[in-house]
Amino acid sequence: MELTDGRSSQAPRDLLSAWRAEETGQPQGWDFSRLAGRMTETAESWNLDKIWRDAINLSRHVLDMGTGGGEFLRRFASVLPSDTVATEGWPPNVPVATAALEPYGVTVVQHDPDTDIYLPFLDGRFDLVLNRHEAFRADEVARVLSPGGVFLTQQVGGNEMAELHAVTGHHAPHPEVTLKHCRDQLEAAGLEILDEGESRGWYAFDDVAALVAYLQLVPWDVPDDFSVDRYPGSLWQLHQRGPARGEPVRLSRVRFWVRARKPLT
Repeated sequence: MELTDGRSSQAPRDLLSAWRAEETGQPQGWDFSRLAGRMTETAESWNLDKIWRDAINLSRHVLDMGTGGGEFLRRFASVLPSDTVATEGWPPNVPVATAALEPYGVTVVQHDPDTDIYLPFLDGRFDLVLNRHEAFRADEVARVLSPGGVFLTQQVGGNEMAELHAVTGHHAPHPEVTLKHCRDQLEAAGLEILDEGESRGWYAFDDVAALVAYLQLVPWDVPDDFSVDRYPGSLWQLHQRGPARGEPVRLSRVRFWVRARKPLT
């Protein structure tokens, strides 16, 4: 039959039901536990945990941009300085992050980089700014860094999951997010690039149901109107390419990271 995504699908009802069962809507926080054992992904060549921990150990005033539910920052609770602040832009995540981080003395500030381009902090406020998968303005990062301060960011490449975009007809929302663009913006803001790296690999989902569950957490990777009932033909294509042949659904994965420093003078 012809479906709303314009592609013919012969997906059996039991598959469609299994896919629909994963449509829970975007949850609070960034909890991927329901995908344990159902997906794997290529690891980066760098160890972000160690990079962050080493930098935190050398810092007294720390900002974590886009902390989500505080899950990643909480890993470093034992070494966080007393002056640690986190921002979060998605309103449902703010109370989650607050509950997770306030017991460790971390202040959580609501800040949406899409609607408020200016960070709500004084010039030179932090000697370390951490950023994991959050949008940022390089000039604002440079402004809130103290002289000699360090900016660490890991980003999701704007061209990842190209295979998913192709079958859904959805254009990557931020194709400009590349290592080169990031580096150029930081240098234009007056920061010195100390380290960088890029990793290209794969997500592997056991089946389309696992992919649908994942997309509840990252809805920006699909069209705004995405649902199983609107895009069953696209999902059937992915099923035919992988699980129908006893293989996972494989989608490209891109990560890059940069360490930059504000000059002393």
